[in-house]
Amino acid sequence: MPLRKVPIITGQIYHVFNRGINKQPIFFTPKNYIRAIDTLKYYLVYKPALAYSKFLKLPKEIKSEIYNKIVQQKHGVEIYTYKFMPNHFHYLVKQLVDGGITAFVRNFQISYTKYINTLYERSGALLQVQFKAVLIENDEQLIHVNRYIHLNAYTSFVVKTLEELKTYEWSSLPEYLGLAPDGFCKKDIVLSLFNNNKDRYWEFIANQADYQRKLENIKHLILE
Repeated sequence: MPLRKVPIITGQIYHVFNRGINKQPIFFTPKNYIRAIDTLKYYLVYKPALAYSKFLKLPKEIKSEIYNKIVQQKHGVEIYTYKFMPNHFHYLVKQLVDGGITAFVRNFQISYTKYINTLYERSGALLQVQFKAVLIENDEQLIHVNRYIHLNAYTSFVVKTLEELKTYEWSSLPEYLGLAPDGFCKKDIVLSLFNNNKDRYWEFIANQADYQRKLENIKHLILE
């Protein structure tokens, strides 16, 4: 694996991104997206004792008890923002322990790839070997990357309207807008920059939506 250009430092926030090999799809059905979100939540824990695939095979009567014990263990990362798209994913994530982001992404990618390979009787890599990580250096960059991620489905025409974007299920945006029944993202830092006003936050997102659609080359400012 090539050396990483950007060192990942504990206590810092990063925009983490990866996509399918040769830009191929990594999600095929709603069930795949649900599995990815469940896998993400599970691997917030730093090196859990059980792989997620093994946890799922536990007897139903003890699964809840074991899960509650696992999620109380030390977390390696905090998720601020996420988005799953047909052939890639984005995270805004803070590293809490040394190696936390690398362990989190590696565990997520291995687990999800094994799931897809088993389900669709395929073999080999699903995602690019090395994910990209861009350091978030200040609050302004944080909110702009958060907006970029949350607009991604609209920018790419996966959804056609902003009303559809609000309820795009495979994203943290419904959490930020108070439309999701439960959530796991750490939203307070971003929302505090809008005085915890969800309407102001949505205005910030929506006001740049069409501009971002026209300016796809904004990616080179964020992802490279």
